[in-house]
Amino acid sequence: MPEIDQSIAQHYHDRTKYDPQTLASKSHNLDWAKQPVPFKEYKIGADIDLKPYLQETVETVANKSDTQWWWRLSQLLFHSYGLTAKMPSMGSAVYLRSAPSAGGLYPAEVYLVSRGTPLLPPGLYNYQCRSHSLMHFWESDVWQTLQAACFWHPALESTQLAIITTAVFYRSAWRYEDRAYRRIFLDTGHLLSNIELAANIADYRAHLIGGFVDEAVNDLLYIDQEQEGTTAVLALADLLDVRQNLPLGRTALPSTTDTNYPSIPDGELLKYFHLHTQISSTTTDKLNLPNVQPEKSLEDKYNFPFCEKIPTRTAPIYWGEHLSELSNTIYKRRSTRAYNGENLNFDELKALLDFTYQPQNYIDQNLDPHPDHFDLNLIETFIVVSGVQGLDAGCYYYAPKAQELRQIRFKNFRRELHFLCLGQELGRDAGAVLFHTADLKNAIAQYGDRVYRYLHLDAGILGQRLNLAAIRLNLGVSGIAGFFDDQVNEVLGIPTDEAVIYITTLGKPR
Repeated sequence: MPEIDQSIAQHYHDRTKYDPQTLASKSHNLDWAKQPVPFKEYKIGADIDLKPYLQETVETVANKSDTQWWWRLSQLLFHSYGLTAKMPSMGSAVYLRSAPSAGGLYPAEVYLVSRGTPLLPPGLYNYQCRSHSLMHFWESDVWQTLQAACFWHPALESTQLAIITTAVFYRSAWRYEDRAYRRIFLDTGHLLSNIELAANIADYRAHLIGGFVDEAVNDLLYIDQEQEGTTAVLALADLLDVRQNLPLGRTALPSTTDTNYPSIPDGELLKYFHLHTQISSTTTDKLNLPNVQPEKSLEDKYNFPFCEKIPTRTAPIYWGEHLSELSNTIYKRRSTRAYNGENLNFDELKALLDFTYQPQNYIDQNLDPHPDHFDLNLIETFIVVSGVQGLDAGCYYYAPKAQELRQIRFKNFRRELHFLCLGQELGRDAGAVLFHTADLKNAIAQYGDRVYRYLHLDAGILGQRLNLAAIRLNLGVSGIAGFFDDQVNEVLGIPTDEAVIYITTLGKPR
């Protein structure tokens, strides 16, 4: 039996750690005959083609209200999760999407819920990214059911559209087994970040909702919760309708904390963990929570004594007229496969940090200055510098509120990074490597075991902003979710209570 003081989230995290002594014994050969298809198909439903609107521009739709409405929805969905490339692979093809996914497995599904608009009847739609279309698979008013499942979140009171993201577990578990749960939520975080930014392009505001009755939303979508589960709900406020400029509601709600769980066999841990971090209709009644966001911390967590402090304030990245360069960047984003080992410059690193952590600097470019997260107070960022002109090699803590780097170790870690990233040359050859971490015990105390979802979603959201900023600056970037967990803390001098959530490598592409 597990230790009684260890919750299921902590148990899951510890059990899915990679360790150099045991990783080799856990390796397995993939059964390519059982490789999952990363697309969902419906045999019954009405298809709405969105492709024609991709040829339109802001100027061509300006005086055509109906065409403009469809163009905006088409832009939103394409920039969120649309197909951006077709790559040959082992005699077949792999379709790349606007949001990155570990191993190109794309576990996420995107659903659109309509309350009923003049152009889009009420009901449920699945976004078919292969054909860039909407499949209308359920034709009735389900909006009140969604509101009830989201505890009557204020963002759903006046909005007409909502996006629901889900995960098809086997798509990632086929390759990554139980540890796939981490990647599923990082991948979903990438997608949520894209939705938020794509909403800016299309004049929507995405209100993120992480606290919902899982079973109720799953039932709403007619999905089998053993195979697929809801990961997030987003109310879409139409910014061209002033009535939908809504006050922010609470993004994250807690679940229970489970310390009374059985011995769970390998291969069943992922599904057990997901099912036992759900919120029931009675959970929040017991907690009696106000419907407001948690207060933001005014101070950065770590202020190490005697460390050098280096300011990171800089001019914001320019994203083009009507965010045209943001649109282009989302379209051409690719994960870098190799770096050439050349140095970055400090101005480039500062610009990456500015776009990722200082969204208030982008209000003049029509970007949301306060995009939703689950709880960024829980996420910390450490940066290992191996090759950045103007910075000494070593490990730094990034203090986003003070906007400065605080050096905590003086050393070139290229060799250690190669090891920590499971022998991937991306770690060795990167100019800088970012580590997102969280005090898991403290996070569970605040939000219960469900916080494990929130931590990985937030890390994925930040990681995707890093992705896009790097591509805009013609840099290389690649996220890494496979690493030797405990050894990261030991090697880099990161406090032991900080669980490593995600790694992003940055460098000059080969």
